[in-house]
Amino acid sequence: MKQVVECIPNFSEGRDPSFLDEIVKVIKDAGCKVLDASMDASHNRSVVTFVGTPADVEQAAFSAAKRASELIDMEKHQGEHPRIGATDVIPFVPIHGVTMDDCVEMANRVGKRIGEELGIPVYLYAKAATRPDRVRLPDVRRGEYEGLKEAIKTDPDKKPDFGPSQLHPRAGATAVGARPPLIAFNVNLNTGDVKIARAIARKIRESSGGLPHVQAMGIRIEETGLAQVTMNLLDYRSTSMEVVFSKIEEEVASRGVEIVNSELIGLVPLDALLDVAFARLKLEGFSKERILDLMV
Repeated sequence: MKQVVECIPNFSEGRDPSFLDEIVKVIKDAGCKVLDASMDASHNRSVVTFVGTPADVEQAAFSAAKRASELIDMEKHQGEHPRIGATDVIPFVPIHGVTMDDCVEMANRVGKRIGEELGIPVYLYAKAATRPDRVRLPDVRRGEYEGLKEAIKTDPDKKPDFGPSQLHPRAGATAVGARPPLIAFNVNLNTGDVKIARAIARKIRESSGGLPHVQAMGIRIEETGLAQVTMNLLDYRSTSMEVVFSKIEEEVASRGVEIVNSELIGLVPLDALLDVAFARLKLEGFSKERILDLMV
């Protein structure tokens, strides 16, 4: 079986289309296939999804981080999404012929290169984390770029896994890790009251006693004036998109607001969408073997 790894780096630039062109170019030049590339002006963030062999993906991830460090100045960055650096996060995801342990080793190699060759401090997270307080990405990002600027110099708990104990003057820091497939899922509400979105996020996220493997926060999208519940579903097999959406429906109804629409950032596993269809339609005894497109 051919070895295939997925990588989904997030960059702290979502308003200049030429930036995304540059990043996509260096990824393709490394021999990888770009599956998706998107920008979000309000979050001021870009997300690129690409796949390739382990060696090609490692090179592409490093090259993308290097180019981002040349193009982004974190001293000037503002956006709704939490972040610690120009290349905010680099996750490796096993797809075919590779294991999670393989991806952990990739995270270590790429993290070491970024730290040593680019002078950017690197924190290993998720399955690659070297300590329990760095498993969750929100814990790594706590304080964000502004808070980390001083903490990394004085707080032993903020010492990076690789690179210097000071932020890169333009690129900040980077989190590098290995994880299963993640679904970035946002739900927009017909209100501009961000307090409502934040209250709903507290209800559904795991860290507040909500749904397992769900990260969530409430923000306001300046372009639309709408409040948004923005989420990462870390394990859709444990907590499906339908379960999350249904819970948000309950919460908005109790607050007198409605869901306008929802959106997916990047790619999503087919099984995750099929789970929604099966649950919403209450299909009895249905299976993927009865889906025409999958059988021909």
